[in-house]
Amino acid sequence: MSFLDLKNVTKIYPNGTKAVHETSLSIDEGEFMVFVGPSGCGKSTLLRMVAGLEDITEGDINLDGKLINEVDPSERDVAMVFQNYALYPHMNVYNNLAYGLKNRGIDKETIEQKVNDAAKLLQISDFLQRKPSMLSGGQRQRVAMGRAIVRNPKIFLFDEPLSNLDAKLRIQMRLEIKKLQQKVGVTSIFVTHDQVEAMTLADRLAVINNGIIEQLGTPIEIYNNPKSLFVAGFIGSPQMNFLDANLNNKTLSAENFEIKNIDSDYNGEVTLGIRPEHLIESENGLINLKVELVEQLGSDNLVYGQIKNIKDFCYRSPGNQTIKKSDSLSLNIEDNKYYIFDKSTGKRVN
Repeated sequence: MSFLDLKNVTKIYPNGTKAVHETSLSIDEGEFMVFVGPSGCGKSTLLRMVAGLEDITEGDINLDGKLINEVDPSERDVAMVFQNYALYPHMNVYNNLAYGLKNRGIDKETIEQKVNDAAKLLQISDFLQRKPSMLSGGQRQRVAMGRAIVRNPKIFLFDEPLSNLDAKLRIQMRLEIKKLQQKVGVTSIFVTHDQVEAMTLADRLAVINNGIIEQLGTPIEIYNNPKSLFVAGFIGSPQMNFLDANLNNKTLSAENFEIKNIDSDYNGEVTLGIRPEHLIESENGLINLKVELVEQLGSDNLVYGQIKNIKDFCYRSPGNQTIKKSDSLSLNIEDNKYYIFDKSTGKRVN
């Protein structure tokens, strides 16, 4: 048995809405798991069921070998970090960190040691006498994480904790959370709708759609081998290009080009997926792109244009390449790196 086991966990609300569908998942001790998906997909509901903040309609959750379905949230030995920090505004940082320990009857010396250790780890020792209103967003989030750390829980649960931060601070805090988790070694689940956050933080990630885990794996496994149209479109920035196509007798026909010798026995209407970074310029390429917009990012360019009837087709080019609006580019697909999905089910067929 893994450290945290979810077996056929289901959540149905009184109005009949099924937020989580028969989900089974095992998480190892010390692992950093990320739940990623669009708003309303059920990822936070799943996290809150682990925390005990949502009732389980069906299924079982086992933590460290113990069934916790009916265990009170305060007795589950989990620590949750929220998007809104949830700090006590009338208390200084020290008392915010110490509050939970005091309620559990921990002696004063132990509390002081734990608070000071956590403050040092999070680099907030200088702020212990300040109140939350005197702190920046990043400092408040560190305090919220410190409050979780001092409890020495079995598992950390992060519910979109970086959503309120500006872009630069989000990147900084993302790195700090990853380093912190590696240093402390506590099993962690992190919920986000940001696929870049998910890719950079996760040991493994679960891509969730409409209450179902569509794919589970390491970030690079999911990026390289998406199993469904949804996963392919959600993971990767900029988004994968999608074209309507037909696949018959191992030949794919899309717009004004063909790809032969496809490794698939499927026949019928399909969706062809091509990542912008898997396109290369070639003298006699399959794809002719009429450039409409170029985003210069320094290390590379995102080139958007039209191929026959498809608009906003994206190609990622080297940053030292000069491309202008109205240029025509001839592109090939690098090393046959393309993805084919059943048009009706969205499942990958090649």
